[in-house]
Amino acid sequence: MYNTGEMPAEDSPVAFMDKWRRAAARNGSHLCVGLDPDPAQMPAMEPAAFLRRVIEATSDLVCCYKPNLAFFEALGRDGYRVLADVLAAVPPDIPVLADAKRGDIGHTSTAYARALFDVWGFDAVTVNPWGGADSVQPFLERPERGIFIWCRGSNPGARDFQDLPVLDEGEARPLYEVVALRARAWNRHGNVGLVVGVTYPEDAARLRRLCPELPFLMPGLGAQGGDAAAAVRAVDDGTGGFLVNVSRQVLYAARGPDFAEAARAAARRYRDEINRYRARATGARETT
Repeated sequence: MYNTGEMPAEDSPVAFMDKWRRAAARNGSHLCVGLDPDPAQMPAMEPAAFLRRVIEATSDLVCCYKPNLAFFEALGRDGYRVLADVLAAVPPDIPVLADAKRGDIGHTSTAYARALFDVWGFDAVTVNPWGGADSVQPFLERPERGIFIWCRGSNPGARDFQDLPVLDEGEARPLYEVVALRARAWNRHGNVGLVVGVTYPEDAARLRRLCPELPFLMPGLGAQGGDAAAAVRAVDDGTGGFLVNVSRQVLYAARGPDFAEAARAAARRYRDEINRYRARATGARETT
């Protein structure tokens, strides 16, 4: 049961990694659907009602939901009420990952972690590691929560900083690889993953070789032009340790009264597409 933001959650949550893998197995899915309310793209209706309909239509097709908090904050004073309504609509056996990319000095990150986990009850969160280990530590100290370190962005400008060569323990690497290695070292509780854009499949393959045990949250499929086949080939080592996120192509598959049915059809299409490529990748591994 998710919290309305008025008081801390009291129940001990199921560990995110367990909850996610159970949902993935139950629904046969590696699809994560982003819940990003944009009034300019949705039908003329209240955002919470719109997202509830989408959740009802897709909850048996996904392994996770990912609200991007920026879209709720952009709704103004009602945004957090909408978020509370949406969280309450998610079935309790489907994990919810807050796309918040929080990260600051330790004192501030402690408050961020308390807000996202204790007040809102999110199962997992994306974290910006720019501030270093002490800025990430308050999140890492929650072993039952998933912590996805923003490592390789899906946007074109990701290369501006993430490709910069860094001398790490005597070896030159791009900065995003150094971030991944730090995240791997931080994974003492088995609750750390990486955000790795679908749009950079060759980089994703290198990261999978560096961090075979970390789950990847992979944005960029759909509107950003990412390719599902390339993403699966890059990261699927047979363990199923990845979530492919789609937001706009599912949420806004149609703007008419059939929007929920269209969202379901789009989610099913993406889920099945990912599974087909997984089956081909498995067959290729078995014949080599």
